[in-house]
Amino acid sequence: MSADANSYDVIIIGVGASGLMCAIEAGKRQRRVLMLDHADRPGSKILLAGGGRCNFSNYSVAADNYLSNNPHFCKSALSRFSQWDFLELVQHYQIPFHERQHGQLFCDDSSRDILQMLLTECRLAGVAIELGVKIGQVEKLAGGGFRLSGIRGDRGDLHCQSLVVATGGLSIPNAGASPFGYRLAEQFGITVLPTSAGLVPLTLQPAEKQRLATLSGIAVRSRVGNGQQSFCENLLFTHRGLSGPVILQISNYWQPGQQLTIDLLPDVDLLQRLKSKQQGTQKQLKTVLAELLPKRLLAIFLTAELLEMPLRSLSDQQLAEVAACLQQWLVKPNGSEGYRTAEVTRGGIDCNQISSKTMEARQVSGLFFIGELLDVTGWLGGYNLQWAWSSGWSAGQVV
Repeated sequence: MSADANSYDVIIIGVGASGLMCAIEAGKRQRRVLMLDHADRPGSKILLAGGGRCNFSNYSVAADNYLSNNPHFCKSALSRFSQWDFLELVQHYQIPFHERQHGQLFCDDSSRDILQMLLTECRLAGVAIELGVKIGQVEKLAGGGFRLSGIRGDRGDLHCQSLVVATGGLSIPNAGASPFGYRLAEQFGITVLPTSAGLVPLTLQPAEKQRLATLSGIAVRSRVGNGQQSFCENLLFTHRGLSGPVILQISNYWQPGQQLTIDLLPDVDLLQRLKSKQQGTQKQLKTVLAELLPKRLLAIFLTAELLEMPLRSLSDQQLAEVAACLQQWLVKPNGSEGYRTAEVTRGGIDCNQISSKTMEARQVSGLFFIGELLDVTGWLGGYNLQWAWSSGWSAGQVV
């Protein structure tokens, strides 16, 4: 490739998590790398991640933490550049971090620490970054390589040997999400599987929403399942429906029209507990249950008449009904809040058409797809950023 100003070994479209990692690795290999992004700032989603504290990885990462139509696809990249490899980089930069529940790793201070680390690594590797760049057309050249044209401004056509698409999914449009990467894949005949919002709050049917309206703001540790998968974490009642970590987790597995089973007391055998307390107390049912759940919630799920009854006067059948009401609550969500509040995009580029080792499209040499664009969706807890680091690193070894 000639060394004129508009020719590069590697052009990466998207200055996000996976793109930055790919650029660093390619730059270390002395490749001439240019990163382009239509946004005016780099790494918007990195800055938003983990509520501004960047849940950058997890101590426990396995293929089971990911959804894909090709469940084995993620294994190679995750094993070749693991959470420990990324952690080594974080520690090299002396970024203070801490572990939260389920092995989740967060910055002590700010997501900006992670973004600055990546940008510094890019600078050290000689990577060029141009922001606010809109690309018109991408074409594969007969002699190999790619031409990017129709670029706004006085920039002429750009040429590269390897083209890496790291534009992310459709989640959080306010952070610059766009369908660019999917359209580019389809342009080159690569299958894009149906996409939907993942790690997203769920909305309720109008009647249920109205019934639960007064519970907005209450959080309860719950187990939520759909028959195939279940999670046990905090459930948050909102004015739109249900949210909190447990709902975000199950949303990756939930399909429209499907019912969810919710246990509001996952750590308690409620029926046994109520029976064991029956003989030794004069207390009303509501007093005993208020030791376990907020009174506002009890008033919605159980009748006032039942709550006022002395616990000892309840029959076994009534106790069983109380337990079922609180531990086998059936909900059929109306839908999700959509991409606006989703943390990730489910579905995407068909992994069967991509090399799991290099991230190169099998039928288009020199074209690579990494990160959220691919049909690999992680659980909540640092898994999606780890996939970005791992897939970006893998492509960076070969572009």
